[in-house]
Amino acid sequence: MSVRSTRRCLLLGAAGRLLRAAGSVDEPIIDSHVHLFLPEFAYHPNASYRPDAHPLSGYLDFLKGSPVRSAVIVHPEPYQDDHRILDYVFAHEPTPRFFKATCLFDPIDPKTPDRMEALSQRHAGRIVGIRIHEVHKPGTPSSTSGPIKDRDFRDPGMKRTFEAARRLRMAVQFHLIPHYAPQVGELARAFADVPVILDHLARAHEGSTEEAAQAMALGKLPNVVIKYSGSYAGDAALAKRAYAAFGPDRMICGYIGMNTADYQKWSRDFDSAFGNLPPADRAKIRVANAKSLFRW
Repeated sequence: MSVRSTRRCLLLGAAGRLLRAAGSVDEPIIDSHVHLFLPEFAYHPNASYRPDAHPLSGYLDFLKGSPVRSAVIVHPEPYQDDHRILDYVFAHEPTPRFFKATCLFDPIDPKTPDRMEALSQRHAGRIVGIRIHEVHKPGTPSSTSGPIKDRDFRDPGMKRTFEAARRLRMAVQFHLIPHYAPQVGELARAFADVPVILDHLARAHEGSTEEAAQAMALGKLPNVVIKYSGSYAGDAALAKRAYAAFGPDRMICGYIGMNTADYQKWSRDFDSAFGNLPPADRAKIRVANAKSLFRW
């Protein structure tokens, strides 16, 4: 073995030891929320933000020492509806079928159902959802063009997108502020056979007391799932409230980090929120629910 290979093995071994020192890191996990920003692909002109890019190899090295068993690439806004990054990621995954992905299309564009179907056919069994962003300040108008976000939930195109998701067996994933929870509820009720995912604990602490309660009330709908993810995962009280509202069978987790240090923090936060749960319920949140929802 070369000096370089020996050094690489030592580094990966050290990473694994660090992971094992952090709380629940030995427990398997499906990361349901991975953003990748790769230097090989330019950001879209309508990108709503432009983060630093990092080679995929760094993330793949992290995975070798982690308990991550599978991951969902949540197609990020900087690429808008250009999904070429998925070709690259699927071609470089650590094991066959390790990655699945969500897509980002304009939910009110009449062309979106056909584009969803074309992407789904191109990556058979891999495209498991479409993500919709609704984060504009209450009282401000919905957008109709430009960056793909903040479209009107009551536009007829939304129902066409849900109908396509139903046909293609995709979930509809919402990144929202809690002000819009009632409108999400309307769609979830109208399409009770379409899984609906609320990202980042529905960002429920960003609204009024009433709005937060409306977000948690979505837990009464059997097709709505909430995701423990993002910086919001550090709010143990909110995580426990979401668990009380949605229960162990309709929570998934993600955004666990791209390196050992990030994952250690996520794992400590997870233990703070869910350390007292029965092991079977922790396993549902970490693996079983996502495995079923995304059909692994």
